[in-house]
Amino acid sequence: MEEKCAIAKDVTELIGNTPMVYLNNVVDGCVARIAAKLETMEPCTSVKDRIGYSMINDAEEKGLITPGKTVLIEPTSGNTGIGLAFIAAAKGYKLILVMPSYVTLERKMVVLAFGAELYLTDPAKGIQGIFDKTDEILQNTPNGYILNQFENPSNPKIHYETTGPEIWKGTGGKVDILVAGIGTGGTITGAGHFLKEKNPVIKVCGIEPTESAVLNGGKPGPHKIQGIGAGIIPKVLDTELLDEVLQVSYENNIAVENFNQGKMLLGQEDATVICSVAGLHLYFGGILDWSAKQISSEEAIETAKLLALKEGLLVGISSGAAAAAAIKLAKRPENAGKLITVIFPSFGERYLSSVLFDSIRNKAENMTFD
Repeated sequence: MEEKCAIAKDVTELIGNTPMVYLNNVVDGCVARIAAKLETMEPCTSVKDRIGYSMINDAEEKGLITPGKTVLIEPTSGNTGIGLAFIAAAKGYKLILVMPSYVTLERKMVVLAFGAELYLTDPAKGIQGIFDKTDEILQNTPNGYILNQFENPSNPKIHYETTGPEIWKGTGGKVDILVAGIGTGGTITGAGHFLKEKNPVIKVCGIEPTESAVLNGGKPGPHKIQGIGAGIIPKVLDTELLDEVLQVSYENNIAVENFNQGKMLLGQEDATVICSVAGLHLYFGGILDWSAKQISSEEAIETAKLLALKEGLLVGISSGAAAAAAIKLAKRPENAGKLITVIFPSFGERYLSSVLFDSIRNKAENMTFD
């Protein structure tokens, strides 16, 4: 009997089937277990490898794009661009990416290394500035095609077909809570739908930055957690999926004064809320409504640092945000004995030039030999 060859046909066959690992040393006070899904171990070290493949493959199957002819165009904060860039290189597509200028040096260098053409936009113009530049490029590019990760149904579809089933299999069907950051919303929507179909009592929890809490009715704003908190509610995000019932708790005894059509109004403008889960249904005074607790950029950064120092997991800032959210959920008495799965979306090396590694970068740059 001939043995099956284990060598991949090409790099796209290496996407998915990422491992899971328990967190052990950053979980003091937790009454639930936390297992991290390591999307850091994708071929190009982020969860966006999945949608890079799915969006290109889906468009090919529909006859919308052709290698060597179509010019792919995409607005991105970095990781989706990288996911598209390595697949475009392997398949023979020209790729044009539009990013805000604040993205890390690593992101810019990696997409250029894969042969992509890169345009940067003024951060002051926000995400609309990125979209406007993308549309301008499309108008001036023959055979141009925008894949549109924020609206493309093949984004959540790949997570429904792969990420969700991998989590279910990896946990032996024992997962109780899914925690994931919300950028395009594709990961949490696709994986969340699959898991809820397997077990409707599973809770699905999203994360957004305090500084750009649009899912809580807040205004978009600048923050340091690259990859989530785009400042919009993406069309691929199924907000009805985010359905956990939680008790609200605030620092400094800040109380909710009013709920109005899904918007949370706080007792003072600079109120800081202490949990990290975003976009959940909350039960407050007998009213089921949209609201949640949030996590700041600073807490995300500090948690990412702890994951490297105590767990041996070098991850990005959005993974730190996800871990902080999972840890706070795991400390809640009602979650005792439960299994929380948290998605770590990207590897830490992509953030070496960012605020995440400011202190050790300065130390490394100033080291000398004896």
